[in-house]
Amino acid sequence: MKHDSYIIVGGAPEGYDAQLVIKETLRANGPVIHVARDDKRLAAMAEAIRFFAPDIPVLQFPSWDCLPYDRISPQADISAARMATLAALVHKVPERFILLTTLNAVTQKVPQRAILKNSVFRATVGKKMNEAALREFLKRMGFHQCPMVMEPGDFAVRGGIIDIFPPGDLGPVRLDLFGDILDGARRFDPATQLTTEKLSEIELAPVSEVILDEAAIMRFRQNYRIEFGAVRIDDPLYEAVSAGRKYQGVEHWLAFFHDRLETIFDYLPAASITLDDQLAPARLARWESIQDQYETRQLALNQKSKINTVYKPVAPELLYLNDAAWTRAISEHRVLQFHPLAQPNGPHVIDAAGRIGRNFSPERRLEKLNLFSALADHIKNKLVSSRVVLASYSDGARERLAGLIEEEGITNAKLVSQVRDVHSHGLHLVVWGLEHGFEAPDLTVISEQDVLGDRLIRQGRKRRKAENFLSETQSLSAGDLVVHVDHGVGRFTGLEVVTAAGAAHECILLEYAENSRLYLPVENIELLSKYGQDEGLLDRLGGGAWQVKKARLKQRIRDMADRLIRVAAERALRRAPMLEPPAGMWEAFNARFPYEETDDQISAIDDVMGDLSSGMPMDRLICGDVGFGKTEVAMRAAFAAAMSGVQVALVAPTTLLARQHAKSFVERFRGFPIEVRQLSRFIGSAEAAATRDGLSNGTVDIVIGTHALLAKGVKLQNLGLLIIDEEQHFGVQHKERLKELQSNIHVLTLTATPIPRTLQLALSGVRDLSVIATPPVDRLSIRTYVSEFDSVTVREALLREHYRGGQSFFVVPRITDLLQIEEFLKEQLPELSYAVAHGQMAAGLLDERMNAFYDGKYDVLVATTIVESGLDIPTANTLVVHRADMFGLAQLYQIRGRVGRSKTRAFAYLTTKSEQKLTPNSQKRLRVLGSLDTLGAGFSLASQDLDIRGAGNLLGEEQSGQMRDVGYELYQSMLEDAIAKIKAGEMDGLSQADGQWAPQINLGVPVLIPEKYVQDLDVRLGLYRRLSSLNTKVELEGFAAELIDRFGALPKEVNTLMLVVRIKSMCKRAGIAKLDGGPKGVTLQFHNDKFASPMGLVDFIQDQRGFARVKDNKIIVRRDWAKDSEKIKGAYAIARDLAEIVVKTKKALKTKKAKAPSG
Repeated sequence: MKHDSYIIVGGAPEGYDAQLVIKETLRANGPVIHVARDDKRLAAMAEAIRFFAPDIPVLQFPSWDCLPYDRISPQADISAARMATLAALVHKVPERFILLTTLNAVTQKVPQRAILKNSVFRATVGKKMNEAALREFLKRMGFHQCPMVMEPGDFAVRGGIIDIFPPGDLGPVRLDLFGDILDGARRFDPATQLTTEKLSEIELAPVSEVILDEAAIMRFRQNYRIEFGAVRIDDPLYEAVSAGRKYQGVEHWLAFFHDRLETIFDYLPAASITLDDQLAPARLARWESIQDQYETRQLALNQKSKINTVYKPVAPELLYLNDAAWTRAISEHRVLQFHPLAQPNGPHVIDAAGRIGRNFSPERRLEKLNLFSALADHIKNKLVSSRVVLASYSDGARERLAGLIEEEGITNAKLVSQVRDVHSHGLHLVVWGLEHGFEAPDLTVISEQDVLGDRLIRQGRKRRKAENFLSETQSLSAGDLVVHVDHGVGRFTGLEVVTAAGAAHECILLEYAENSRLYLPVENIELLSKYGQDEGLLDRLGGGAWQVKKARLKQRIRDMADRLIRVAAERALRRAPMLEPPAGMWEAFNARFPYEETDDQISAIDDVMGDLSSGMPMDRLICGDVGFGKTEVAMRAAFAAAMSGVQVALVAPTTLLARQHAKSFVERFRGFPIEVRQLSRFIGSAEAAATRDGLSNGTVDIVIGTHALLAKGVKLQNLGLLIIDEEQHFGVQHKERLKELQSNIHVLTLTATPIPRTLQLALSGVRDLSVIATPPVDRLSIRTYVSEFDSVTVREALLREHYRGGQSFFVVPRITDLLQIEEFLKEQLPELSYAVAHGQMAAGLLDERMNAFYDGKYDVLVATTIVESGLDIPTANTLVVHRADMFGLAQLYQIRGRVGRSKTRAFAYLTTKSEQKLTPNSQKRLRVLGSLDTLGAGFSLASQDLDIRGAGNLLGEEQSGQMRDVGYELYQSMLEDAIAKIKAGEMDGLSQADGQWAPQINLGVPVLIPEKYVQDLDVRLGLYRRLSSLNTKVELEGFAAELIDRFGALPKEVNTLMLVVRIKSMCKRAGIAKLDGGPKGVTLQFHNDKFASPMGLVDFIQDQRGFARVKDNKIIVRRDWAKDSEKIKGAYAIARDLAEIVVKTKKALKTKKAKAPSG
């Protein structure tokens, strides 16, 4: 290395180093590569550059998010971002820019520049484009074909429309082909599938570093055989690549696909390099860990254990840079090594004159000193000689700080967003997530963390909408059991086009018992609902059994809905104490919350406080994801109640959870005149007796415990608020006992994945619901990996957690699996200590072990599903689930939520048995969980589990097979209807006037979405399902616009389908069960042969002046329609006129009822 080009820069603290990188860019008038220690430092540097020089272009080159020699590939979006940056470096970069990357990314080799130069597909609108060549390019470049594009690397082909999600963060593009001409190109939003901008040309780069063209496959096969000798039959990697398929984790054999690899420095031969502090030791440690992982893989290969599939590792030097290779790679560049502290003088050492800023921790510790007056004095001193900036993590925090400083006499603080707005006088406030402040020659930056201690950052991140994902999985697939309202349980076998009355009509084909078949027209798809179970007996078509079952259930549902409503009505009539906390103390209590409240949390707190002060008993369900701050809502409610003079009881399902709550409540309430006690098996009998006395004589304000609180011997003198935590774990009897406690108390229920029953109650409007769906500040989403069980990956994951000072959970589905896992841990991880816990242990022993784990005495907790109940262990951030295919969705989700409860990134490994085929439902569950990386998916997940499982009885003890009788969705909608009707006071007519029917419409016109227009069956079914729920013209127009955007111009059949759906909604309103139309008019038949207004009907027939008559309970209206379009318009007009009569009659009845004197 040339010594004059390696410079040590002292006095470059974090934050100020960004200014030095910018200076170097301006000095060199060319690119600078900045190597950060890790992703977090990279993000901090990007934010600092935005503050100092927002107009300098910044490119980012992230590292893979998996370990060396892993079994999984890097996430698709990370691969795509890397490839987008490499393509940009080869094709089009400005003269001056900064490339931000991390140590892990630069010490790993990348494909050579020539490959990226040649691997580009360009097309211009209005010019010829070869579709076959494009498809070939996409497959070769690592794109993956799917029905709907959702993330980078996906592409979908639908007739003349091709959707592609290229690498980069601009979003997917939609190409419109007319023959072989590119007719249009537009960018669209993957969540809504709607266009966002038009493009004139497109350019596509590879999405993966592994390019599977023939030459690369040949090269791989050759290298693999040279390196590892003859290939065994059971080598899945070799088989997949030979067949041209992408194999999970294939990137780790990158070197075998290319004749040579380069480094990122080769892409920018003239660039300067700036290195983060502490980079050299981190680099050497990384090389050691890579070698260690390679040796572990070699060892596992030689042992040939039965649990694993084959894994033959590539020599580390082929993919990673060792010390010598690193020195060679940077030898031709100018290198600046940053140090936060000033360095001793010497050759090639310069001082950048920055210093680490003042930290106010001494003032924070001394309660007598006013922290903010110390801060104000410091700011005043600094303003004499330099500009001063106070950096906060969010707008809210910035406002809070401005207010606190104003009280100390510093006014007129200016809000700025970049350094050029900072002038020489006065204080400036900026939103900048800086960890620690610094002092530079003419600038002092104080960070919020320096002043207030460890604050947590909220970073807005692009969220993939969970609900879009969920709506996709609710579609039907061939073989699913469905329930038809009139005919019962059948099996969905697919869509079929039937020609009736000379017109094509798409129908849903259902199979019933004794091989009978039913064709249901697609526009009546809403008569079907999912059965919610995989297996069940098919009903007989035309048999009376189904109607009997349904009638029996209808009566039960009616009684149940009646009781539910009565419970709710009684609650509405009862009074409860109005609880409002004293204002000054309330503010002081809230200020102790160390984080910034999320929007959802604020609205949940407002809801709860509103309920408490309303004078009516509260019954609210707070559904918030695991660790999203539900406890804070409970604490504030408890504070309000206790300060208003009533007692609060918090019931948790396990002693451990009760202990955790007690600990956090005691800490939080310290210094307030509130007595918090705990009642569970953990405390001695004397203390428990004292607590019971305190409860009965009113000296204990808040009691926290398990269901021991519900024992008959516990009397509370003045209970006003009951909080139930992790409600899904309480049995029905416990809940009945809770209800008996007192009828006029406030009840607050907290849960992450509500049991379907509770969710059902909240959704059907019997309870109030607040959903907290925004993740707390700085909570990283949990990285979820789904793969076959692999001892090396699991060992690696547990060790990595151990070395970063954390703990891990190892969850198994059955007690019998515990032994196998214990052996695995003894053999593979002797250096880790573990504890085993399961539900059949003696309660005392179980508590002892769980508490020891909570106190950090063990590294790994091997347990059955008992860990799903609400444990909050911030140090546990790795989870391995053995045989994940044996768990339910909500269970997996709850278990996964046990990790990732602090600022560190958490990892969840869902492993399945190697080389075993999963059932379609297990695959679906695991796929859903892997993709719900978004935080806050618990609520949508519970609703999806409703979809896969069903809900149980809503009232408690009366669990019965009724759900199994009619299937989940139908049961749910029957119940919702019943509740709505009782609320509206129309219950008497329920048994006859059943809303579960759909009009049949036959106009002899083609009604379908043609297969050539939408090829994918699932998407087509989903569209039919959505279409059947639209009613108004506006909704239908919006739907049509979306179809044109997604699939091209509407074919005639689809237009007709839309019109038929409008006629159908009018018929439903008018009570018309069947409408048959032909060139000479229509025949109408009413539902149950009744029309809501007999007088209105007589008027209607008279208005037709002889063109309408009644025959056999049908109405025949004569017309003369020459064209299909006239027939459709005419049928719509007739249905609309009849619907208007019905609406008018209902209105008149309501008015009459309102005027009638009440007896």
